[in-house]
Amino acid sequence: MLTMAGAILLLFVLMQFVPGDLISIMLGPRVTPELRQAFTERMGLDRPIPERLWLFFSNAVRGDFGTDVVSHRPIIDIVLEVLPNTLQLAFAAMVIGASLGVALGCIAALRPGSRLDTFLGIASVAFITTPSFVVAIFLLLIFSLALHWLPVTGAGDPASLSDRLAHLILPASALAIGWIGYVARLVRASLLEVLSEQHIRMMRAYGVPERRIVGRYALKLALVPLVAVLGLGIGDLISTSVFAEIIFARPGIGSLVYNSIMSRNYPLAQAGFLVFVLVYVISGLAVDIINSLLDPRIARSLKLRGAT
Repeated sequence: MLTMAGAILLLFVLMQFVPGDLISIMLGPRVTPELRQAFTERMGLDRPIPERLWLFFSNAVRGDFGTDVVSHRPIIDIVLEVLPNTLQLAFAAMVIGASLGVALGCIAALRPGSRLDTFLGIASVAFITTPSFVVAIFLLLIFSLALHWLPVTGAGDPASLSDRLAHLILPASALAIGWIGYVARLVRASLLEVLSEQHIRMMRAYGVPERRIVGRYALKLALVPLVAVLGLGIGDLISTSVFAEIIFARPGIGSLVYNSIMSRNYPLAQAGFLVFVLVYVISGLAVDIINSLLDPRIARSLKLRGAT
């Protein structure tokens, strides 16, 4: 709640520092006096700053961002229309990054110090340091323009699941490439630490098969820090999705905010930014719940914290 309040306050303050006449910037220098007056009253620009702050805050809490000056549609409808595309892209990128990263991290952790571990370490660092927009351009050139295996642009036909998945593969892979390396290194370090704990050594002494130790006990504990990182990484994936959405001409929150800023449609950009923050806050809450399910010690600590 405090994070959302801070974001709303920050957006309001930034709007006050926009250079020049805000109405002329948004509507153009040739706006008529009548339209200027009507737009000023509708946005509350003729009111004192404290009253404008309260009006902006109360409208943002209700999800009322006004009407778009270009399409004359409610701004919240425009944002909610493209939000599913961005969420699908971020979720698909996270699934790709987490699944491949966990697999590579487990392989490296089970063979520490081997040539395979060294190779996977080098590959992971290469994945981390490669910018997602560079990967997106190469994927577009190779798989769309050269090989014609996958669609070039757009989000696909809403009525066709296969078409939407085909349009999702390349941008999701471009966003996931860095997370594959990061997750692989994180899982390797976490799994090695769990495998060295006393209760794991006790299981080995009692003859429990290694596959069962890793799959049923060690990996579950090793994924606890990964869940926290991935939950916070939702915000990173959504913020970096703007590059994939622009390169692949895919409708989404990132491209919406970018195009709004370029066209100086600031109310629309504000709404998109607040949606970014809201998703980040919700993902943080989901991380705490999932972590408590994976590790009962976290749930007990949360209960003790609430009791005190």
